[in-house]
Amino acid sequence: MKDTAATAADGLRGPDGWLARRRRRLRDAWRTRATAHDRGDVVLGQRRVYIVPTRAGLGFGLLVLVLLVGSINYSLGLGFGLTFLAGACAIVDMVATWRNLAGLTLRPGRAPDAFAGAEAQFALHVANTSALERYAIQIDVDGAGAARHALDVAAGDGATVVLAVPARARGWLAAPRVRVATRFPLGLFRAWSWWQPDSRALVYPAPEIDAPPLPSSGRPGPDGGGQAGSDDFAGVRSYQAGDPLRRLAWRQIARLDPALGGQLVTKQFEGGSVDELLLDFDALPPRLDLELRLSRMARWVLEAELRALPYALRLGPLEYDAALGAAHQAACLRALALYGHPEAP
Repeated sequence: MKDTAATAADGLRGPDGWLARRRRRLRDAWRTRATAHDRGDVVLGQRRVYIVPTRAGLGFGLLVLVLLVGSINYSLGLGFGLTFLAGACAIVDMVATWRNLAGLTLRPGRAPDAFAGAEAQFALHVANTSALERYAIQIDVDGAGAARHALDVAAGDGATVVLAVPARARGWLAAPRVRVATRFPLGLFRAWSWWQPDSRALVYPAPEIDAPPLPSSGRPGPDGGGQAGSDDFAGVRSYQAGDPLRRLAWRQIARLDPALGGQLVTKQFEGGSVDELLLDFDALPPRLDLELRLSRMARWVLEAELRALPYALRLGPLEYDAALGAAHQAACLRALALYGHPEAP
């Protein structure tokens, strides 16, 4: 009977018990309400900064109380002076700790795109528009444990921190809620505030590690040109922006003297064979999982860019014409990341 009662008590009070879960839900709900209206720049006003004594502060308060009782019992004038001096130091420290955070301006920064399975980087700016120096400002992700970043912000200046957050799934990843805290100057009090940065990062599908080679199927190019090495060589012409690097006539370029007006030239082929590589999502085996198919397409996009092969992308009703370059790659990866999402292009 006692064992049953003990088990029931552990179920209520343990770290995973009902009471602990209830406290976590209430705490998360309160933090969400406190940051519900965080849009753009956020100024830490009087109502946004909270302060409580630390363990060292509680011990210091107990010491002051002992000094006060001893001074009263023994009528020690110097004891009263020491007690009041220590109490005044604690009050000054409380005000200084609160002022170290109050008035700071928090501004979300850039959040570059990332691949699933890696880490998304969120830049956060802390601006100090006052004439007061700010020291030992700690910034960490909510629920991440110890502070990851500590910084000093000079008067009229600013500082930037970059928080790394695991990107577990494709799609949009919102910036995590962060805690801005300080214990400066004496560590007797801890002041903190919660902030929900108004930024997000786009997470691409994780490229498949052992993906099959690029598909051999494609479609004729608009100029009727064929693949290099598969058609008849027709000569060279002047290089034009967008020509793939694999078609540059390196031997002819090496013979041209730049001092005499030499320039890049491109090989030209005759024939109507397949020129544009087509990455068709519907052509993948339907038995494959959706995420695996998207990962394979992401790998093919990266490989085609690496090999300088012009490629087109067909993703359901969405289709991109064959091209190369960072903009084309970003557009294709964005389409893969948002496939099936309400914000899909």
